[in-house]
Amino acid sequence: MRKWTPLTAICVGAFMLLVDTSIVNTALPEMSEDLHSTFTALQWVVDVYALTLAALLMAFGSLGDRLGHRRLYLAGLAVFGLASLACTLAPGAGTLIAARAVQGIGAAAMMTSTTALLNAAYQGRDRGTAFGVWGAVNGAAAAAGPVLGGLLTQQFGWRSVFLVNLPIAALAGWLTARRLAPDRTAPAAGRFDLPGATAFTLFAAALTYGLIESGERGWSDPLVLGTLAGAALALAAFTAVELRTAHPLLDLRLLRNPAFTGLAAAGLLLTAAAFAQLTYTGLWLQQVLHLGPLSAGLAVCPLAAAAFVTAPIGTRLLRGAPPRLPIGLGLVLIGTGTLLLVLVSPGSGWTALLPGLLVTGTGVGLATPQMMSAALATVPRERAGTASGAFNTARQLGFALGIAVLGTVFQNTLRDRGPADPRHAYATALDHVYLTAGAAGLLAAALVVLLVRRPTAPAPASAPAPAPVEDRSPQPS
Repeated sequence: MRKWTPLTAICVGAFMLLVDTSIVNTALPEMSEDLHSTFTALQWVVDVYALTLAALLMAFGSLGDRLGHRRLYLAGLAVFGLASLACTLAPGAGTLIAARAVQGIGAAAMMTSTTALLNAAYQGRDRGTAFGVWGAVNGAAAAAGPVLGGLLTQQFGWRSVFLVNLPIAALAGWLTARRLAPDRTAPAAGRFDLPGATAFTLFAAALTYGLIESGERGWSDPLVLGTLAGAALALAAFTAVELRTAHPLLDLRLLRNPAFTGLAAAGLLLTAAAFAQLTYTGLWLQQVLHLGPLSAGLAVCPLAAAAFVTAPIGTRLLRGAPPRLPIGLGLVLIGTGTLLLVLVSPGSGWTALLPGLLVTGTGVGLATPQMMSAALATVPRERAGTASGAFNTARQLGFALGIAVLGTVFQNTLRDRGPADPRHAYATALDHVYLTAGAAGLLAAALVVLLVRRPTAPAPASAPAPAPVEDRSPQPS
């Protein structure tokens, strides 16, 4: 049993950071009432965690290669635990949002380290077993988030969804310090790309802020326009820096590969289409149908359950098929399933969600297991680490941007419908959210069909590539 203690330490931390992506969803109504927060503040409580996680994945991946992944994992656990305590004690929405951002910093440091630590701790058949368990834990986190959040909120109040992280982080830290071997790898060559990391973080933050504020202020507001213009400038600066530095955070030559670019864009759209809409579904379940937090969490579980069942079956049945077949079919199902959620009407109960959630979850189970391997198969082997970091950043950023875009759609529709019939207004707002998310899923399917045509890696480029880094763990389906 001592042999599997490192796996336990890694899986405990991974489960905690991934659950926190969705555990707050079922706590949002009680949180809003207690803190007297606005709808925009609710968006930021969810989004700032995902945004910080996405913006810092590539940067912390590079730092882990220099500082050591065990050291970075322990630091991430400490930051995550302290930030969770700050969330628990937050007197207002502003403090809570700031603490959630710090949580995201700790989560990014942990997430970039998990696969590297597993690689170092296990060899041969044990390594395969370890990665299988780690993957199952990731999948379980997706299903557990809404249910665990609902159970804790209903029994102990919304602050308990953050307080529960403290003993978990302490346990993971204790096991890591005692059972994971100290870092022995040589530091990565070259200087850390601080200008590139800063520019990318500013781009992601400004874009998400502008999209969220547009729902409250409108698209013509000077602050919104200025923030979006700042995002464009930050993106231009990031591109210029990456083209000139000898050790870039992101090798932009990857984006010249249509297949890789198509898969990265599809990964971003998949996360936005399948998962971001659940935040607004949860608000409808509690604020309109008046379900308790636990019941609301259970109501959206069919999506995760369908994905969990479909993933191994689909992988076995479609083994040997061109990657774009399961990925494209899965994305079509995601788009179709999300569009089926339009069945929600002013008089609907929670069962109206079932057909759409089941079809969407089936699509997630088909598409997600294939996407990472297909993306890595489109690039030369020496760029696999960089490609992995870029792909997972796109997926995490998709969730953050999806929350922002769908929240703007939701809020604008509620404002246009007026307060006269809240139930009808909520149903109409949800329909618009589902139409937007469904279109994103179908667009992702089209990108895969059009761009992903080559199942094997192209020949290595003649120009030297940056040293590969360890695979970044993806968001679970």
